[in-house]
Amino acid sequence: MLDIKYTTFSGCLVIVGFGSIGQGVLPLLLRHIDLSSDQIVVITAELRGHEVAEEYGIRFVETALTRENYRAVLDPWLGEGDFLLNVSVDVSSVALIELCRDRGALYLDTCIEPWPGGYTDPNLPPSARSNYALRESALALRPNRNNGGNSGPTAVVTHGANPGLVSHFVKQALLDVAHDADSAITAPTDRTAWARLAERLGVKAIHIAERDTQVSAIPKEPGEFVNTWSIDGFFSEGSQPAELGWGTHERHFPEDGRRHDFGSRAAIYLLRPGAGTPVRSWTPLEGPYLGFLITHGESISIADYLTVRDGGPGGDTVRYRPTCHYAYHPCDDAVLSLHELAGKNWHLQTRKRLMMDEITGGIDELGVLLLGPRKGVYWYGSRLSIEEARRVTPHNNATSLQVTAAVLAGVVWAIEHPRRGIVEPDEMNFARILDICRPYLGEVVGVWGDWTPLQDRERLFPEDLDRDDPWQFKNIRVV
Repeated sequence: MLDIKYTTFSGCLVIVGFGSIGQGVLPLLLRHIDLSSDQIVVITAELRGHEVAEEYGIRFVETALTRENYRAVLDPWLGEGDFLLNVSVDVSSVALIELCRDRGALYLDTCIEPWPGGYTDPNLPPSARSNYALRESALALRPNRNNGGNSGPTAVVTHGANPGLVSHFVKQALLDVAHDADSAITAPTDRTAWARLAERLGVKAIHIAERDTQVSAIPKEPGEFVNTWSIDGFFSEGSQPAELGWGTHERHFPEDGRRHDFGSRAAIYLLRPGAGTPVRSWTPLEGPYLGFLITHGESISIADYLTVRDGGPGGDTVRYRPTCHYAYHPCDDAVLSLHELAGKNWHLQTRKRLMMDEITGGIDELGVLLLGPRKGVYWYGSRLSIEEARRVTPHNNATSLQVTAAVLAGVVWAIEHPRRGIVEPDEMNFARILDICRPYLGEVVGVWGDWTPLQDRERLFPEDLDRDDPWQFKNIRVV
Protein backbone atom coordinates (compact mmCIF):
# COMPACT_ATOMS: atom_id res chain seq x y z
CA MET A 1 0.00 0.00 0.00
CA LEU A 2 2.96 2.35 0.42
CA ASP A 3 3.84 2.17 -3.27
CA ILE A 4 0.46 1.89 -5.01
CA LYS A 5 -0.42 4.40 -7.74
CA TYR A 6 -4.00 5.48 -7.15
CA THR A 7 -4.47 7.61 -10.25
CA THR A 8 -2.74 9.37 -13.15
CA PHE A 9 -2.51 13.14 -13.58
CA SER A 10 -1.28 14.77 -16.77
CA GLY A 11 -1.69 18.47 -15.98
CA CYS A 12 0.25 21.05 -13.99
CA LEU A 13 0.05 20.77 -10.20
CA VAL A 14 0.47 24.16 -8.52
CA ILE A 15 1.18 24.03 -4.77
CA VAL A 16 0.47 27.39 -3.11
CA GLY A 17 2.28 27.60 0.22
CA PHE A 18 5.10 25.29 1.26
CA GLY A 19 5.20 25.06 5.02
CA SER A 20 5.04 21.81 6.97
CA ILE A 21 2.00 20.50 5.07
CA GLY A 22 3.26 21.39 1.60
CA GLN A 23 6.65 19.83 2.30
CA GLY A 24 5.06 16.77 3.92
CA VAL A 25 2.53 16.05 1.17
CA LEU A 26 4.99 16.37 -1.73
CA PRO A 27 6.59 12.90 -1.35
CA LEU A 28 3.13 11.34 -0.94
CA LEU A 29 1.86 12.93 -4.16
CA LEU A 30 4.90 11.73 -6.10
CA ARG A 31 4.60 8.26 -4.56
CA HIS A 32 0.90 7.65 -5.16
CA ILE A 33 -0.03 9.70 -8.24
CA ASP A 34 1.43 8.97 -11.64
CA LEU A 35 3.02 12.36 -12.41
CA SER A 36 6.55 13.68 -12.72
CA SER A 37 8.43 16.37 -10.84
CA ASP A 38 8.46 18.69 -13.85
CA GLN A 39 4.64 18.85 -13.69
CA ILE A 40 4.78 20.51 -10.25
CA VAL A 41 5.47 24.12 -9.29
CA VAL A 42 5.59 25.54 -5.75
CA ILE A 43 4.55 29.18 -5.27
CA THR A 44 5.15 30.43 -1.76
CA ALA A 45 5.76 33.65 0.14
CA GLU A 46 9.02 32.63 1.79
CA LEU A 47 12.19 30.67 1.15
CA ARG A 48 11.35 28.04 3.78
CA GLY A 49 11.11 24.60 2.18
CA HIS A 50 13.35 25.43 -0.78
CA GLU A 51 15.70 22.56 0.08
CA VAL A 52 12.84 20.03 0.03
CA ALA A 53 11.63 21.27 -3.36
CA GLU A 54 15.18 21.06 -4.66
CA GLU A 55 15.52 17.51 -3.31
CA TYR A 56 12.64 16.40 -5.54
CA GLY A 57 13.50 18.57 -8.52
CA ILE A 58 10.46 20.84 -8.11
CA ARG A 59 10.31 24.35 -9.58
CA PHE A 60 10.19 26.83 -6.67
CA VAL A 61 8.80 30.37 -7.04
CA GLU A 62 9.21 32.67 -4.05
CA THR A 63 6.37 35.16 -4.48
CA ALA A 64 3.72 36.24 -1.97
CA LEU A 65 0.20 36.15 -3.40
CA THR A 66 -1.86 39.28 -2.70
CA ARG A 67 -5.27 40.63 -3.69
CA GLU A 68 -3.53 42.65 -6.38
CA ASN A 69 -1.23 40.05 -7.97
CA TYR A 70 -2.65 36.55 -7.43
CA ARG A 71 -4.26 36.24 -10.85
CA ALA A 72 -1.21 37.56 -12.69
CA VAL A 73 1.10 35.18 -10.78
CA LEU A 74 -1.09 32.06 -11.13
CA ASP A 75 -2.59 32.53 -14.60
CA PRO A 76 0.49 31.24 -16.48
CA TRP A 77 0.38 27.97 -14.53
CA LEU A 78 -3.34 27.20 -14.53
CA GLY A 79 -5.41 25.94 -17.42
CA GLU A 80 -8.07 23.36 -18.21
CA GLY A 81 -7.42 20.19 -16.20
CA ASP A 82 -4.63 21.59 -14.03
CA PHE A 83 -4.73 21.44 -10.21
CA LEU A 84 -4.23 24.13 -7.56
CA LEU A 85 -3.38 22.68 -4.14
CA ASN A 86 -3.76 25.47 -1.60
CA VAL A 87 -1.88 24.86 1.67
CA SER A 88 -1.12 28.52 2.33
CA VAL A 89 -2.18 31.06 4.94
CA ASP A 90 -3.38 34.61 4.28
CA VAL A 91 -4.50 33.83 0.73
CA SER A 92 -8.24 33.93 0.08
CA SER A 93 -9.64 30.49 -0.68
CA VAL A 94 -12.71 32.02 -2.32
CA ALA A 95 -10.53 34.05 -4.67
CA LEU A 96 -8.52 30.96 -5.64
CA ILE A 97 -11.66 28.85 -6.14
CA GLU A 98 -13.09 31.51 -8.45
CA LEU A 99 -9.83 31.61 -10.40
CA CYS A 100 -9.77 27.83 -10.77
CA ARG A 101 -13.38 27.81 -11.91
CA ASP A 102 -12.58 30.44 -14.55
CA ARG A 103 -9.55 28.47 -15.75
CA GLY A 104 -11.16 25.02 -15.61
CA ALA A 105 -8.69 23.80 -12.95
CA LEU A 106 -9.23 21.49 -9.98
CA TYR A 107 -8.74 22.80 -6.43
CA LEU A 108 -8.22 21.59 -2.85
CA ASP A 109 -7.51 23.38 0.42
CA THR A 110 -7.21 22.32 4.06
CA CYS A 111 -9.21 25.25 5.45
CA ILE A 112 -11.08 28.24 4.03
CA GLU A 113 -8.65 31.12 4.41
CA PRO A 114 -9.38 34.86 4.11
CA TRP A 115 -7.01 37.58 2.96
CA PRO A 116 -4.76 38.95 5.75
CA GLY A 117 -6.70 40.38 8.67
CA GLY A 118 -9.82 38.39 7.96
CA TYR A 119 -9.43 36.40 11.19
CA THR A 120 -8.30 39.18 13.50
CA ASP A 121 -9.47 42.55 12.12
CA PRO A 122 -11.01 44.36 15.15
CA ASN A 123 -13.13 46.44 12.75
CA LEU A 124 -15.04 43.30 11.74
CA PRO A 125 -17.79 41.92 14.02
CA PRO A 126 -17.06 38.46 15.46
CA SER A 127 -19.65 36.81 13.20
CA ALA A 128 -17.81 38.08 10.11
CA ARG A 129 -14.49 36.70 11.44
CA SER A 130 -15.91 33.23 11.95
CA ASN A 131 -15.37 29.99 10.07
CA TYR A 132 -19.14 29.93 9.70
CA ALA A 133 -18.98 33.09 7.57
CA LEU A 134 -16.02 31.76 5.57
CA ARG A 135 -17.87 28.52 4.86
CA GLU A 136 -20.96 30.43 3.75
CA SER A 137 -18.84 32.55 1.39
CA ALA A 138 -17.41 29.42 -0.24
CA LEU A 139 -20.74 27.60 -0.53
CA ALA A 140 -22.28 30.74 -2.04
CA LEU A 141 -20.15 30.07 -5.13
CA ARG A 142 -22.30 27.03 -5.90
CA PRO A 143 -24.77 27.77 -8.72
CA ASN A 144 -28.37 27.49 -7.52
CA ARG A 145 -27.18 26.57 -4.05
CA ASN A 146 -30.66 26.72 -2.56
CA ASN A 147 -31.88 24.18 -5.11
CA GLY A 148 -28.97 21.83 -4.57
CA GLY A 149 -27.24 22.83 -7.80
CA ASN A 150 -23.49 22.31 -8.07
CA SER A 151 -21.33 22.05 -11.15
CA GLY A 152 -17.99 22.97 -12.64
CA PRO A 153 -14.46 21.79 -11.93
CA THR A 154 -14.13 20.06 -8.60
CA ALA A 155 -13.07 22.26 -5.69
CA VAL A 156 -12.61 20.27 -2.48
CA VAL A 157 -12.71 22.62 0.51
CA THR A 158 -11.37 21.96 4.02
CA HIS A 159 -9.81 18.55 3.42
CA GLY A 160 -6.91 18.13 5.83
CA ALA A 161 -7.04 16.07 9.01
CA ASN A 162 -9.53 18.34 10.72
CA PRO A 163 -11.41 19.64 9.01
CA GLY A 164 -11.42 16.81 6.50
CA LEU A 165 -10.42 13.34 7.64
CA VAL A 166 -12.55 13.56 10.78
CA SER A 167 -15.76 13.82 8.74
CA HIS A 168 -14.95 10.38 7.33
CA PHE A 169 -14.14 9.14 10.85
CA VAL A 170 -17.63 10.25 11.92
CA LYS A 171 -19.31 8.11 9.28
CA GLN A 172 -17.22 5.06 10.18
CA ALA A 173 -17.93 5.64 13.88
CA LEU A 174 -21.67 5.86 13.23
CA LEU A 175 -21.52 2.58 11.31
CA ASP A 176 -19.52 0.92 14.10
CA VAL A 177 -22.06 1.95 16.73
CA ALA A 178 -24.92 0.83 14.50
CA HIS A 179 -23.24 -2.52 13.74
CA ASP A 180 -22.75 -3.09 17.45
CA ALA A 181 -26.53 -3.13 17.81
CA ASP A 182 -27.45 -4.64 14.42
CA SER A 183 -24.81 -6.49 12.44
CA ALA A 184 -26.96 -6.49 9.30
CA ILE A 185 -27.09 -2.72 8.89
CA THR A 186 -25.83 -1.23 5.63
CA ALA A 187 -24.09 2.09 5.12
CA PRO A 188 -26.39 5.02 4.28
CA THR A 189 -26.10 6.32 0.74
CA ASP A 190 -27.18 9.95 1.14
CA ARG A 191 -27.08 12.85 3.55
CA THR A 192 -30.60 12.38 4.88
CA ALA A 193 -29.96 8.74 5.74
CA TRP A 194 -26.72 9.55 7.58
CA ALA A 195 -28.48 12.23 9.64
CA ARG A 196 -31.34 9.88 10.51
CA LEU A 197 -28.87 7.19 11.54
CA ALA A 198 -27.15 9.60 13.96
CA GLU A 199 -30.56 10.57 15.35
CA ARG A 200 -31.61 6.92 15.75
CA LEU A 201 -28.38 6.06 17.56
CA GLY A 202 -28.97 8.83 20.10
CA VAL A 203 -25.83 10.82 19.23
CA LYS A 204 -26.20 14.13 21.06
CA ALA A 205 -22.73 15.56 20.57
CA ILE A 206 -19.57 14.88 18.60
CA HIS A 207 -16.14 15.97 19.77
CA ILE A 208 -13.13 16.12 17.53
CA ALA A 209 -11.07 14.73 20.40
CA GLU A 210 -7.31 15.11 19.92
CA ARG A 211 -4.35 14.76 22.28
CA ASP A 212 -0.84 15.40 20.96
CA THR A 213 1.89 14.01 23.27
CA GLN A 214 4.91 14.63 21.03
CA VAL A 215 7.88 16.01 22.95
CA SER A 216 11.12 17.64 21.94
CA ALA A 217 14.66 17.48 23.19
CA ILE A 218 14.63 21.29 23.11
CA PRO A 219 12.38 22.88 25.76
CA LYS A 220 10.28 25.93 24.93
CA GLU A 221 11.99 29.20 25.80
CA PRO A 222 10.32 32.44 26.97
CA GLY A 223 9.13 34.52 24.03
CA GLU A 224 8.94 31.49 21.73
CA PHE A 225 5.87 29.80 20.24
CA VAL A 226 6.44 26.08 19.70
CA ASN A 227 4.08 23.73 17.88
CA THR A 228 3.99 20.52 15.84
CA TRP A 229 2.23 22.20 12.89
CA SER A 230 1.79 25.67 11.39
CA ILE A 231 2.24 28.28 14.11
CA ASP A 232 0.71 31.05 12.02
CA GLY A 233 -2.26 28.81 11.22
CA PHE A 234 -2.76 27.84 14.87
CA PHE A 235 -2.50 31.46 16.01
CA SER A 236 -5.03 32.59 13.40
CA GLU A 237 -7.68 30.01 14.19
CA GLY A 238 -7.05 30.20 17.94
CA SER A 239 -7.66 33.96 17.81
CA GLN A 240 -11.04 33.57 16.12
CA PRO A 241 -14.23 33.33 18.19
CA ALA A 242 -14.84 29.84 19.54
CA GLU A 243 -17.43 28.12 17.32
CA LEU A 244 -19.52 25.00 17.61
CA GLY A 245 -22.37 23.29 15.84
CA TRP A 246 -25.35 23.73 18.17
CA GLY A 247 -27.46 20.66 18.88
CA THR A 248 -31.19 20.34 19.31
CA HIS A 249 -30.77 18.66 22.70
CA GLU A 250 -29.14 21.75 24.25
CA ARG A 251 -31.13 23.44 27.04
CA HIS A 252 -28.67 26.10 28.24
CA PHE A 253 -27.66 28.73 25.72
CA PRO A 254 -24.31 30.28 26.75
CA GLU A 255 -24.47 33.81 28.13
CA ASP A 256 -21.65 34.80 25.79
CA GLY A 257 -23.10 32.81 22.91
CA ARG A 258 -24.40 34.42 19.75
CA ARG A 259 -26.36 33.12 16.76
CA HIS A 260 -25.74 34.01 13.13
CA ASP A 261 -28.48 35.80 11.21
CA PHE A 262 -27.59 34.27 7.83
CA GLY A 263 -26.85 30.92 6.25
CA SER A 264 -27.65 27.46 7.59
CA ARG A 265 -27.78 28.54 11.26
CA ALA A 266 -26.25 25.20 12.19
CA ALA A 267 -23.67 26.79 14.51
CA ILE A 268 -23.15 29.46 17.14
CA TYR A 269 -20.09 31.37 18.33
CA LEU A 270 -18.84 32.60 21.68
CA LEU A 271 -17.54 36.06 22.49
CA ARG A 272 -14.10 34.77 23.38
CA PRO A 273 -11.23 33.25 21.40
CA GLY A 274 -11.14 29.50 20.91
CA ALA A 275 -7.63 29.30 22.38
CA GLY A 276 -9.09 30.76 25.59
CA THR A 277 -12.08 28.41 25.83
CA PRO A 278 -11.33 25.12 27.67
CA VAL A 279 -13.64 22.12 27.32
CA ARG A 280 -13.72 18.62 28.76
CA SER A 281 -13.28 15.57 26.56
CA TRP A 282 -11.85 12.05 26.45
CA THR A 283 -9.62 9.85 24.32
CA PRO A 284 -8.89 6.17 25.01
CA LEU A 285 -5.17 6.57 25.76
CA GLU A 286 -5.22 9.95 27.48
CA GLY A 287 -8.50 9.46 29.34
CA PRO A 288 -10.25 12.63 30.56
CA TYR A 289 -8.52 15.87 29.57
CA LEU A 290 -9.05 19.59 29.06
CA GLY A 291 -8.84 20.76 25.47
CA PHE A 292 -9.34 24.04 23.68
CA LEU A 293 -12.49 24.76 21.70
CA ILE A 294 -10.59 25.95 18.64
CA THR A 295 -12.87 26.96 15.79
CA HIS A 296 -12.74 24.56 12.86
CA GLY A 297 -14.82 24.11 9.73
CA GLU A 298 -15.85 20.57 10.63
CA SER A 299 -17.68 21.80 13.73
CA ILE A 300 -20.11 23.49 11.36
CA SER A 301 -20.18 21.16 8.35
CA ILE A 302 -20.70 17.95 10.37
CA ALA A 303 -23.50 19.51 12.43
CA ASP A 304 -25.12 20.85 9.26
CA TYR A 305 -24.71 17.56 7.38
CA LEU A 306 -26.28 15.53 10.21
CA THR A 307 -29.31 17.81 10.56
CA VAL A 308 -32.76 16.22 10.23
CA ARG A 309 -35.50 18.59 9.11
CA ASP A 310 -39.21 17.85 9.19
CA GLY A 311 -40.36 17.79 5.60
CA GLY A 312 -36.94 16.76 4.23
CA PRO A 313 -33.67 18.64 3.58
CA GLY A 314 -35.49 21.84 2.56
CA GLY A 315 -37.83 21.88 5.56
CA ASP A 316 -37.93 24.85 7.91
CA THR A 317 -38.15 22.93 11.21
CA VAL A 318 -34.99 21.30 12.55
CA ARG A 319 -35.90 18.09 14.38
CA TYR A 320 -32.42 16.82 15.15
CA ARG A 321 -28.87 18.11 15.08
CA PRO A 322 -25.84 17.12 17.21
CA THR A 323 -23.60 19.61 18.94
CA CYS A 324 -20.17 19.39 17.32
CA HIS A 325 -16.86 21.00 18.24
CA TYR A 326 -13.11 20.57 18.49
CA ALA A 327 -11.56 19.63 21.85
CA TYR A 328 -7.85 20.01 21.19
CA HIS A 329 -4.98 19.37 23.58
CA PRO A 330 -1.86 20.24 21.55
CA CYS A 331 1.62 19.18 22.52
CA ASP A 332 2.67 20.41 25.96
CA ASP A 333 5.05 23.06 24.60
CA ALA A 334 2.20 24.47 22.50
CA VAL A 335 0.03 24.68 25.64
CA LEU A 336 2.78 26.68 27.34
CA SER A 337 3.01 28.84 24.24
CA LEU A 338 -0.74 29.52 24.32
CA HIS A 339 -0.59 30.39 28.01
CA GLU A 340 2.17 32.90 27.31
CA LEU A 341 0.28 34.23 24.27
CA ALA A 342 -2.89 34.88 26.30
CA GLY A 343 -0.80 36.60 28.96
CA LYS A 344 0.51 38.98 26.30
CA ASN A 345 -3.06 39.87 25.29
CA TRP A 346 -2.92 37.65 22.19
CA HIS A 347 0.15 39.28 20.63
CA LEU A 348 2.08 36.48 18.93
CA GLN A 349 5.60 35.74 20.13
CA THR A 350 8.37 37.02 17.89
CA ARG A 351 10.17 33.66 17.71
CA LYS A 352 8.49 30.55 16.29
CA ARG A 353 9.70 26.96 16.21
CA LEU A 354 8.05 24.11 14.35
CA MET A 355 8.88 20.83 16.06
CA MET A 356 10.06 18.27 13.52
CA ASP A 357 13.51 16.67 13.59
CA GLU A 358 14.00 17.40 17.30
CA ILE A 359 10.93 15.38 18.37
CA THR A 360 12.06 12.48 20.56
CA GLY A 361 8.78 10.65 21.18
CA GLY A 362 5.03 10.78 21.53
CA ILE A 363 1.90 10.28 19.46
CA ASP A 364 -0.97 12.26 18.01
CA GLU A 365 -4.22 10.64 19.11
CA LEU A 366 -6.79 12.16 16.74
CA GLY A 367 -10.35 10.96 16.48
CA VAL A 368 -14.04 11.65 16.88
CA LEU A 369 -15.95 11.02 20.10
CA LEU A 370 -19.66 10.23 19.83
CA LEU A 371 -21.55 11.24 22.98
CA GLY A 372 -25.01 9.93 23.80
CA PRO A 373 -25.30 6.32 22.52
CA ARG A 374 -26.82 4.03 25.14
CA LYS A 375 -23.68 1.88 25.51
CA GLY A 376 -21.38 4.82 26.32
CA VAL A 377 -19.05 7.13 24.45
CA TYR A 378 -17.40 5.84 21.28
CA TRP A 379 -14.05 7.14 19.99
CA TYR A 380 -12.82 6.30 16.51
CA GLY A 381 -9.58 7.56 15.07
CA SER A 382 -5.83 7.42 14.55
CA ARG A 383 -3.01 6.79 17.00
CA LEU A 384 0.10 7.78 15.11
CA SER A 385 3.54 7.82 16.73
CA ILE A 386 6.49 9.90 15.62
CA GLU A 387 8.44 6.68 15.01
CA GLU A 388 5.77 5.32 12.66
CA ALA A 389 5.42 8.66 10.85
CA ARG A 390 9.17 8.69 10.18
CA ARG A 391 9.13 5.07 9.07
CA VAL A 392 6.51 5.49 6.35
CA THR A 393 7.43 8.84 4.82
CA PRO A 394 9.97 11.69 5.04
CA HIS A 395 9.39 15.36 5.99
CA ASN A 396 6.53 14.66 8.43
CA ASN A 397 5.83 14.33 12.12
CA ALA A 398 2.79 12.53 13.54
CA THR A 399 0.58 15.61 13.37
CA SER A 400 1.49 16.68 9.86
CA LEU A 401 1.16 13.16 8.43
CA GLN A 402 -2.47 12.90 9.55
CA VAL A 403 -3.04 16.06 7.50
CA THR A 404 -0.92 15.21 4.48
CA ALA A 405 -2.42 11.72 4.12
CA ALA A 406 -5.86 13.33 3.96
CA VAL A 407 -4.63 15.92 1.45
CA LEU A 408 -3.30 13.10 -0.74
CA ALA A 409 -6.65 11.29 -0.55
CA GLY A 410 -8.57 14.46 -1.37
CA VAL A 411 -6.37 15.18 -4.39
CA VAL A 412 -6.86 11.62 -5.67
CA TRP A 413 -10.63 11.86 -5.18
CA ALA A 414 -10.78 15.20 -7.03
CA ILE A 415 -8.83 13.78 -9.99
CA GLU A 416 -11.20 10.81 -10.04
CA HIS A 417 -14.26 13.12 -9.87
CA PRO A 418 -13.27 16.23 -11.86
CA ARG A 419 -16.73 17.81 -12.39
CA ARG A 420 -18.32 17.89 -8.93
CA GLY A 421 -18.13 21.64 -8.27
CA ILE A 422 -17.57 22.76 -4.68
CA VAL A 423 -17.43 19.74 -2.36
CA GLU A 424 -17.12 19.43 1.43
CA PRO A 425 -15.57 16.34 3.07
CA ASP A 426 -18.96 15.19 4.36
CA GLU A 427 -20.15 14.83 0.75
CA MET A 428 -17.32 12.54 -0.39
CA ASN A 429 -16.99 8.74 -0.39
CA PHE A 430 -15.71 8.13 3.14
CA ALA A 431 -14.62 4.53 2.45
CA ARG A 432 -12.41 5.56 -0.48
CA ILE A 433 -10.77 8.32 1.54
CA LEU A 434 -10.09 6.08 4.54
CA ASP A 435 -8.63 3.35 2.31
CA ILE A 436 -6.07 5.81 0.92
CA CYS A 437 -5.25 7.36 4.30
CA ARG A 438 -5.10 4.24 6.46
CA PRO A 439 -1.49 3.17 5.70
CA TYR A 440 -0.33 6.54 7.08
CA LEU A 441 -2.47 6.75 10.21
CA GLY A 442 -0.72 4.28 12.48
CA GLU A 443 -3.17 2.32 14.63
CA VAL A 444 -6.75 3.06 13.54
CA VAL A 445 -9.18 1.91 16.24
CA GLY A 446 -12.66 2.28 17.64
CA VAL A 447 -12.99 2.16 21.44
CA TRP A 448 -16.00 2.32 23.78
CA GLY A 449 -15.68 4.22 27.05
CA ASP A 450 -17.78 4.96 30.13
CA TRP A 451 -16.62 8.58 30.54
CA THR A 452 -19.05 11.43 31.12
CA PRO A 453 -18.17 15.08 31.88
CA LEU A 454 -19.91 14.73 35.26
CA GLN A 455 -17.43 12.20 36.66
CA ASP A 456 -15.74 13.43 39.87
CA ARG A 457 -16.91 16.98 39.24
CA GLU A 458 -18.02 17.65 42.84
CA ARG A 459 -15.23 15.82 44.58
CA LEU A 460 -13.56 19.11 45.55
CA PHE A 461 -16.02 21.89 44.70
CA PRO A 462 -19.77 22.00 44.04
CA GLU A 463 -20.72 23.10 40.54
CA ASP A 464 -23.83 24.23 38.72
CA LEU A 465 -24.31 21.24 36.42
CA ASP A 466 -27.14 19.65 34.49
CA ARG A 467 -27.23 16.18 36.02
CA ASP A 468 -30.27 15.08 34.02
CA ASP A 469 -28.30 15.14 30.77
CA PRO A 470 -24.51 14.80 30.98
CA TRP A 471 -24.08 15.74 27.30
CA GLN A 472 -25.19 19.34 27.70
CA PHE A 473 -22.52 21.79 26.53
CA LYS A 474 -22.92 23.48 29.91
CA ASN A 475 -21.29 20.38 31.45
CA ILE A 476 -18.56 20.18 28.80
CA ARG A 477 -17.36 23.79 28.96
CA VAL A 478 -15.02 24.85 31.74
CA VAL A 479 -15.81 28.30 33.13
